[in-house]
Amino acid sequence: MKNRVAIIGSGFSALSAACYLAKDGYDVTIFEKNKTIGGRARQLKKEGFTFDIGPTWYWMPDVFERFFADFGKQPSDYYQLEKLNPAYSVYFAKDDYITIEDTLEKICETFEHEEPGSSQKLRKFIANAQHNYEVAIKDLVYRPGITPFELMTPVTIKKLDQFFSTIKKDVRKEFKNERLAKILEFPVLFLGAKPDNTPSFYSFMNYADFGIGTFHPKKGMYQVILAMKQLALGVGVTIKTEQTVDNISVAEGNATSITSNGEKLPFDIVLSGADYHHTETLLEPSYRQYSETYWEKKVFAPSSLLFYVGFDKKLINVNHHTLFFDVDFEAHAKEIYDTPQWPKDPLFYASFPSLTDQSVAPEGQEAGIFLIPLAPGLEDTPALRALYFDKIIARFENLTSQSVGKNIIFKESFCVNDFIQDYNSYKGNAYGMANTLFQTAFLRPKLKSKKVKNLYFTGQLTVPGPGVPPSLISGKLVSELIKKHHTLKNYETAI
Repeated sequence: MKNRVAIIGSGFSALSAACYLAKDGYDVTIFEKNKTIGGRARQLKKEGFTFDIGPTWYWMPDVFERFFADFGKQPSDYYQLEKLNPAYSVYFAKDDYITIEDTLEKICETFEHEEPGSSQKLRKFIANAQHNYEVAIKDLVYRPGITPFELMTPVTIKKLDQFFSTIKKDVRKEFKNERLAKILEFPVLFLGAKPDNTPSFYSFMNYADFGIGTFHPKKGMYQVILAMKQLALGVGVTIKTEQTVDNISVAEGNATSITSNGEKLPFDIVLSGADYHHTETLLEPSYRQYSETYWEKKVFAPSSLLFYVGFDKKLINVNHHTLFFDVDFEAHAKEIYDTPQWPKDPLFYASFPSLTDQSVAPEGQEAGIFLIPLAPGLEDTPALRALYFDKIIARFENLTSQSVGKNIIFKESFCVNDFIQDYNSYKGNAYGMANTLFQTAFLRPKLKSKKVKNLYFTGQLTVPGPGVPPSLISGKLVSELIKKHHTLKNYETAI
């Protein structure tokens, strides 16, 4: 008889694990609390517009290729990928921005124009970042975070200094131009921490940015979720939506069943791709690994205030991805990490996918997604959302020299309360737990429960960390742990 696996949640990591486990012969059922699958990568459709609710950046295409290759497939079997040119632009003042194009050669020209002599430094910086990428993304992140010895390889021993220096220190040592420094510090924000709290080794994110580039799946990131769903169904996964799991039953140290929508269902293995903290609240206190104090002390990635806006005209002076760094980054970062509060003058990001992909907005109109990073756990009210929308739209109009306020057909928002309501997210965080030095690899919450023998976890709060590519990897890692443990268990039973 096949081992029956219950998977809670249907985000990238849960779908990844489901595919691997079903391929290995497990009987897998996914339980998703929302009406549609995808976890934080769901989709909003309204009045002919289509928005990705969650992730909008497609980086590290090799990780997606590796995932699909494990099933004899490739991304192009499911969705069409386009490399963006330009990748993105960064505003620093009114009509003053730097555009990052689609090759390192072009980016070097941009740097040289901004700061003579900087292109040579950039090539050296990216060469080191590429080496880190080869080490990290093709090796280290595919290790399950069980012991510190996973990080000790001949290559990483030579790079130990890069674990104790920081991205900010390395960047500022070489690049004196404030604008260029900010652009080089930007990619590590995807890891959920400040550049001055992120180890230098994570410069591999700069290679993902400048060396590989930024892509867009036609019709949006949700196409990746739909591809994974198709793959999962093809290998025999059962997917159930509108299923709220509110209890995990344990007997003699083993999870024996889950309760979903009031129905108790027996399973041999339970895997949660839902919020780690929330999942442990489904257990009796004696079976929880981490206390409330533990979670309180951890550095969490930001939450976000997001707006999904339909415009009745095409916009100018923006790119598919546009960053607005016209205010003090340090002040905003302190308001996220050091003294959590609503920011006085927030940096923000905007995405206009309809500039690249006409399928996501009616003809002659524009789909806009605006994101303000916030500290998790903040008060979230309609009045605050409205105040900050007005703030960023006023700045957007000024910086890009265009009027858009009267061209808004509708706007929908998503913030702290929604992250909690829809995803049971701890304090409404958007990206999980930050990848700081003391929250890396074996120092993150474990993939396997230490107190319940057949309970496992996957996703952004565990190994390897925040982001879509790491989530795909997390699903693979936990599936391998399950297979290893339960193959060994079955062998021991047989003898």
